[in-house]
Amino acid sequence: MPSTADYHYDLPEVLIAQVPAQRRDASRLLLLDRTSQTLDHRLFKDLPAFLEPGDLLVLNNSKVIPARLHASKRGSGGAVEVLLVEDLGYNEWWVMLKPGKRVRPGTELEFLDQAGNATAVEAKVLEKSPEGHCRLQFKGTSVLLDELSKIGEIPLPPYIHRAHGAESTDAERYQTVFARTPGSVAAPTAGLHFTPEIFSRIRTAGIGIAEVTLHVGLGTFAPVKAASLEDHSMHEERYVVSESAAQSIANAKRSGNRVIAIGTTSLRVLESVAAAHGEVIATSGKTKLFIYPPYQFKVVDALLTNFHLPQSTLLMLVSAFAAPGKTEGREFIMNAYAEAIRENYRFFSYGDAMFIV
Repeated sequence: MPSTADYHYDLPEVLIAQVPAQRRDASRLLLLDRTSQTLDHRLFKDLPAFLEPGDLLVLNNSKVIPARLHASKRGSGGAVEVLLVEDLGYNEWWVMLKPGKRVRPGTELEFLDQAGNATAVEAKVLEKSPEGHCRLQFKGTSVLLDELSKIGEIPLPPYIHRAHGAESTDAERYQTVFARTPGSVAAPTAGLHFTPEIFSRIRTAGIGIAEVTLHVGLGTFAPVKAASLEDHSMHEERYVVSESAAQSIANAKRSGNRVIAIGTTSLRVLESVAAAHGEVIATSGKTKLFIYPPYQFKVVDALLTNFHLPQSTLLMLVSAFAAPGKTEGREFIMNAYAEAIRENYRFFSYGDAMFIV
């Protein structure tokens, strides 16, 4: 079995995409054919040409929330940056604090609006986890999500550098055009390439579309630090599969048509539900499914995804998908990444895409 070190690669800084493409569909697309073990260089706008009537695209409709907040400690006035991580209900959240080492249970925070002015929103630290996350109880608002448009900003990944935080273009561009259900702290980035025009072409060609929800958390992108993949533990992420989505997927599988996951988050929803129930049914819950070679996929037949961080669980997932049930997919994916680097593809959230068929 490959070790964590086997999923490392060196990426020139210049290839880490800092800004979105001027047009969503202007990204490049690397086509990976698992049967022939070949690569083909295309543009994302060419994607409909590789789809067939009866195919079903499964989208993650989760919406990124303005999860990065600014506060000050009551008493000392020390500035604190707060990143919402997981909604526990009843205005309680797990969060990351920066700086957070000296924050103790009982610490009270007062939140600022986007202009730096005081607001009525406050929070108290209830506990601190072994990994340093804090559980906050918010008050001064009946529903914190309703206040985020005033006090929060889009939480861009740390490899996207902004002098003063997210810019106005990020608020629109770091969101899929089909985002509906608020809850993610990071975008399901494979969906960022789609435009209404592409969806129109897809529907006209007789290709189906279904939506699921998985609220993306930070654990999805965390590097695997354990030497052995078996020792890595994923963070839980919440998902929902509707009755209509489950029925569409069942119909596609029954008819022998392809189920195509748009992004690793959509794939993890489908494979998590199938692993628990034997098939995709209407349900909701939490998943911490960690997919790495060898893994036998039960539902997904093709995958659209972006290029992922070295030694990340997502790089391991696509390596498993490149050769289901085997370990050889790692070599195919790492060779594809090396080719993408040679051809100056753009990497990570605002980068280019690959389609694995």
